[in-house]
Amino acid sequence: MIEENLVSTEWLREHMEDENVVVADCRFDLSDPEKGCNDYSEGHIPGAVYFDLEKDLSGQVKGHGGRHPLPPIDEFAEKLSSAGIDETKYVVAYDDQGGAMAARLWWLLTYLGHDQAGVLESGYSNWVGQGYPTTTDEATPKETVFTPTPRNEMAVGIEEVKNSSNAALIDARAPERYRGEVEPMDKKAGHIPGAANWFWKENLGSDGKWKTGDELKQRFEPLKSKKEIIVYCGSGVTASANVLALKEAGFGDAVKLYVGSWSDWSSYEENPVETEEPK
Repeated sequence: MIEENLVSTEWLREHMEDENVVVADCRFDLSDPEKGCNDYSEGHIPGAVYFDLEKDLSGQVKGHGGRHPLPPIDEFAEKLSSAGIDETKYVVAYDDQGGAMAARLWWLLTYLGHDQAGVLESGYSNWVGQGYPTTTDEATPKETVFTPTPRNEMAVGIEEVKNSSNAALIDARAPERYRGEVEPMDKKAGHIPGAANWFWKENLGSDGKWKTGDELKQRFEPLKSKKEIIVYCGSGVTASANVLALKEAGFGDAVKLYVGSWSDWSSYEENPVETEEPK
């Protein structure tokens, strides 16, 4: 069994029937929350279980904490167990949104101590385009027991962000949201003071596939001297793609996720906001 963060479609095609491989469909549309589940029903990779961003990969939304807080650990562990995931399984997650939703599951599994997880290098549409098999049959996994061992050091909260003067703070959102020109989701427009913009979609090549480790290492070269990197986005989802990319680039344990992200930061009226690039 391999332990890769990015998985080729060819590898998955060859191993999709292995008993120790669990395929996870994470398709989700933020503008249409039911679309991902409907798309799964209309066709998916054979054997794939479905994880819904808001019903499975997130917890209850409150006044603060962001639009996609972490799910309760015990509840999520039960869902993983029902999906046939335990320490013996290698999980391959995919979506059709550039890998952002799949990266959320990858990050959650890693956070809970499960290192055998990867994201498919390209989306479901590419899988179909290559003529690989699909099905409408719902998966029937054999239930097991997932035992979480949380790595709390992988996540930070708002107070740690406020006191992060020695860390590189990077914003994974689109440049126009970072600059505060548009804000379709949250209460305020702009970014956290001191944050630099590293748009998560730049982890992908022109063909829509994830860049190689060497390409990602080159992309994040300006951050190589940083001992701590805090990544955020709108609600902690697309930032997971930057966490994965940074790990592929060799940054390892230096990378932390601000789970609440901009939706948490902007929920506090007193928090400062910037729209200019840091000097």
